[in-house]
Amino acid sequence: MDQAPGSPQGPTGQDPADQGPQDAHRLPTCHRHPDRETGIRCTRCDRAICTECMVNASVGFQCPDCVRGGSGTGHSPAANRPRTLAGGSVTADPRLVTKVLIGLNLAFFLVQLSLGDRFTDRFDLVGRAYIPSLGSLGGVADGQWYRLLTAMFLHGSYIHILFNMLSLWWIGGPLEAALGRARYLALYFTAGLAGSALTYLLAAPNQPSLGASGAIFGLFGATAVLMRRLNYDMRPIVVLLVINLIITFGWGNIAWQAHIGGLVAGVIIGYAMVHAPRERRTLVQYGTCALVLVVVVVLTLLRTAQLT
Repeated sequence: MDQAPGSPQGPTGQDPADQGPQDAHRLPTCHRHPDRETGIRCTRCDRAICTECMVNASVGFQCPDCVRGGSGTGHSPAANRPRTLAGGSVTADPRLVTKVLIGLNLAFFLVQLSLGDRFTDRFDLVGRAYIPSLGSLGGVADGQWYRLLTAMFLHGSYIHILFNMLSLWWIGGPLEAALGRARYLALYFTAGLAGSALTYLLAAPNQPSLGASGAIFGLFGATAVLMRRLNYDMRPIVVLLVINLIITFGWGNIAWQAHIGGLVAGVIIGYAMVHAPRERRTLVQYGTCALVLVVVVVLTLLRTAQLT
């Protein structure tokens, strides 16, 4: 219908004179819930928000969209994600890294079975010795520092890898969920390297060593610290540790140095992971890992100086 001159109407075609006082003072509606009137606006985007949508901010309230985007909060969107006890991000699959580690260990074991001693002798942990399968001297003392790491993914028998992978699954999965992926990986590799370094320092230079036990004992140590932090019953983990230590020192051909080195490193790093003050949590956690790695380097240099 055309509007007649001299008869102004409102935007809906209604004469303003016919509008009641209630319509004239009507509140805006929430931009996420159009059926709800509200007098609150987001301090960031100035859109109307109802009491269900408003989120407390440092000044006033913000809408969920601005909170998710980190707009005006001084934080990245990741800062709004739920966190684990140690400050890590909560993920959909809390055992993913543990599964990957188990897969890597199994893959290396299959390569060992396929290629034989020549492959194993090239990557296991040995201080300095003549290696018949390679026809030359080799070892960490000859600059092959990679052996400290690669030995963590090699195993000597079916029983050896079966026992280690079951332990990694039972202990590693819950610990990964409690720490988060990045912190869990830092713990695993740092403890494993600490076990390798102590083995290199104390074992005979011509004695080969291999296995994930050093890293797994690090997980044992960190789990004990975590259970203590949560006031859980400590008896199961203590019994498990005692049994493993009895096996470590009671059976032959076991590198006890790797177990002890990994266990000590795991306790130290685990304590830093779960007891670090919130305001300096990341610095304390990764700083502790860095200090343990410095000790690994120092021990390796000392032993290398002895053997060369």
